[in-house]
Amino acid sequence: MHHDGSQLLEKRIPSPKAEWLSQIKEEIIEPEIPIIDPHHHLWDMKGNRYLLDELLEDIGSGHNIVATVFLECAAMYRSGGPIELRSIGETEFVNGIAAMSASGKYGKPKICAGIVGFADLKLGASVSEVLEAQINAGGGRFKGVRYGAGFNESKVINNSHTNPPPELYRDKKFREGFTKLADYGLSFDAWLYHTQINDVTMLADAFPNQNIVLNHFGGPIGIGPYENKRAEVFASWKQSILNLSKRSNVYVKLGGLGMVLNGYQFENQQLPPSSSELANEWKPFFETTIDAFGSERCMFESNFPVDKITSSYTVYWNTFKRIAFNASTTEKLFLFHDTAKNFYNLDV
Repeated sequence: MHHDGSQLLEKRIPSPKAEWLSQIKEEIIEPEIPIIDPHHHLWDMKGNRYLLDELLEDIGSGHNIVATVFLECAAMYRSGGPIELRSIGETEFVNGIAAMSASGKYGKPKICAGIVGFADLKLGASVSEVLEAQINAGGGRFKGVRYGAGFNESKVINNSHTNPPPELYRDKKFREGFTKLADYGLSFDAWLYHTQINDVTMLADAFPNQNIVLNHFGGPIGIGPYENKRAEVFASWKQSILNLSKRSNVYVKLGGLGMVLNGYQFENQQLPPSSSELANEWKPFFETTIDAFGSERCMFESNFPVDKITSSYTVYWNTFKRIAFNASTTEKLFLFHDTAKNFYNLDV
């Protein structure tokens, strides 16, 4: 396992530029809509510190955030002890932040009401010990596991911070560990690139009773060999997504298109993009996915602070609200709140 995952991420993830982002101010669209943000990180990186204060500043900027879910990012792993148990440190750290929030001292939102951590499923059946330790460390908040499988031959495209082999989700030992999630009622967050989405489809077929959520639309790449090939990438992505949507145990997180990986390069503009610019640019991904999966299997996500290189929290959620503007009240409730609550079985 990879206790150096946090150093990898520190090298790769650009720090958000607060001054640049502050050039765009927007009124909050539909401020009353209750939101669960089902995907953010917390870490203490050089020049990119994102702990409770920074998160509160973002979620307190006007949208009605009622709860959040933390996603593993190799933060605060233990520095010693058995390698397979070092990721427990991350859950202990996040559960401490969640406890601070639960005191009510920092406002109403339930920060980290759900925790998705890391367990090395390639350990096979013996991963049970890790899962039990994670559940104990999470104090009722530990909801699932993410194991990033992003892999590409191109030197320009970084593989996931877990340094996975190609086709991780097809690996026999991985699948042996994967079966253990069901024993503990845990969900699985799948993260890889658009060229690999069919690996999630095969995983969903092999484990039809295991709930899986695809992160960030399945990572449509826009750099390296995929640069300036947006139409081809979209067509291939769409085919994979429509196929995946036929698996009723699969859900999708809608967001995470503001990363370097996606190649939009908004971060190089003089002014940050407005929510209407982002909505226009990204609408095809959102509409295709919501049409295919239905709102009860889709959830908007911030992926902060990673996507903060593109946009502020205010503008980001305004983007989602523009995209969902003509949806029914029920559909909006699912997209912004209920799908996340149901998928992660949150007590909010």
